[in-house]
Amino acid sequence: MRARTIGVIVVAGVLVVGGVAFGPRLYADLANRSAAAPPELTSGSGSALDPAALAGDWTLGAGSYAGYRVHEVLQGNDANVVGRTETVEGTLTIAEGAVTAAEVIVDVESIATDQPPRDAYFRGTAMEVGTFPTATFTLTGAAQLPDGGTDVTLSGDLTVHGVTRPVQVDAAVAQSTDDAIQVVGAIPITFSDYGVGAPDLGFVVVDPDGEIEFSLVWEPATP
Repeated sequence: MRARTIGVIVVAGVLVVGGVAFGPRLYADLANRSAAAPPELTSGSGSALDPAALAGDWTLGAGSYAGYRVHEVLQGNDANVVGRTETVEGTLTIAEGAVTAAEVIVDVESIATDQPPRDAYFRGTAMEVGTFPTATFTLTGAAQLPDGGTDVTLSGDLTVHGVTRPVQVDAAVAQSTDDAIQVVGAIPITFSDYGVGAPDLGFVVVDPDGEIEFSLVWEPATP
């Protein structure tokens, strides 16, 4: 999430792993190859919804994840960094064709990339997970589900690093063949809005903005 601090662990312009020094271009290539694609509706999801048939309570199921995507420039080399976790939980209520209540809680400490040193900096200096272990999205207004479509706009409060701000989320939603609901999307954020500072290093430039990405699989709640 406020992961723009990610690039700071590349010390003195190189990343040292197992005693082997990697230059900025190779570091960027490795980061870009390992960065997961943005979340999208899976092939097993239907292309349309019947909102009236979805009334009830839902909980997050297996296959759900959330995380961040951030862009950085290391000595002229562009790199995209993606961190994710499947440790998410949440509840959802649908009534009269609309989402009337929703909450998603993300375990920030478990968000990981392909580089443990980067993750250690993210969890410690950037996110201070000992004090702020979770990030939360809470719906603040009913969101009408698309009848026969996939696009939905969600209004809510996003809490990251102990700071809560209102956000609007453009998401895609579909019902899968096993009666689950998949919701995917991204929340653009400016990291300083949540009290997360950029690394103060001359050889790496991290964008002041990034995205929180998610793919949420909702299953009917057990009575």
